[in-house]
Amino acid sequence: MNCKHDGPRGKRRHLALAVAGAAALMLGGCAAAGAPPISTADVAAGLETYRLGAGDKVRVTVFNEPSLTGEYNITPAGSLAFPLIGVVAAGGRTIEAVQQELTAKLAEGYVNDPRVSIEVLNYRPFYILGEVNRPGEYSYASGMTVEQAIARAGGFTYRANEKTVFLRRQTGQGESAVPLRSAQVAVLPGDTIRVGERYF
Repeated sequence: MNCKHDGPRGKRRHLALAVAGAAALMLGGCAAAGAPPISTADVAAGLETYRLGAGDKVRVTVFNEPSLTGEYNITPAGSLAFPLIGVVAAGGRTIEAVQQELTAKLAEGYVNDPRVSIEVLNYRPFYILGEVNRPGEYSYASGMTVEQAIARAGGFTYRANEKTVFLRRQTGQGESAVPLRSAQVAVLPGDTIRVGERYF
C-alpha cells in the first residue's frame, strides 16, 4: 500500500482551507447578528394600517354610480387607473388616503357629492426564502404568523436556524431579526421571510 504524505505545502493548503471555512462561518454569523431586532411597531403591525401595493386587487364603490363602481388592480408601478379621473397613485398609501383622493377628484365636476369606499379583495402574496423545504411565493391569509408561514412552506430544513428568522416588510428599510417562539409576529402582504442557516 502506498501512502502519500502532504508535506509542508499540503499542510499549508489544508490550513488555508480551514481558515477560509472558519472565516465564512464567522461572516455568516456576523451578517445574521447585524440585523436589528424587530421593532415594537412591526410586531404590532396589522391590516388596520395596511398600505396598498402592486398585486393588490380592490373594489371601489362610488355610491349611486354603478358605471364607476368596479374591481381594479394596483399596477406594478403602484397606480390605479380610474374612469374619468385617470391614474391615481395608490402604492404605499393607506386605503383611507386613496379614498380621499378619489372623492376629491370626482368632486371636481364629475360627481355631485361623491361617496367612495374601497375594500381589498385580494392581497398581494408574501415570500419565504432560505432554509425551508418549499421556498417561494404564497398567497396571503389574514392572521397568519411567521411560524405558521414557515409551516406552510414545508417547515425547516435540517440546516435551518430555528431560533431566529429575518423579516423584511415591503414598507421597511431592511431586514429585522424575529426571535421565534418568543414573539407572535403577523405576516403582512408583500413581506419577505428569510430563514438562514445555523452555523454551530
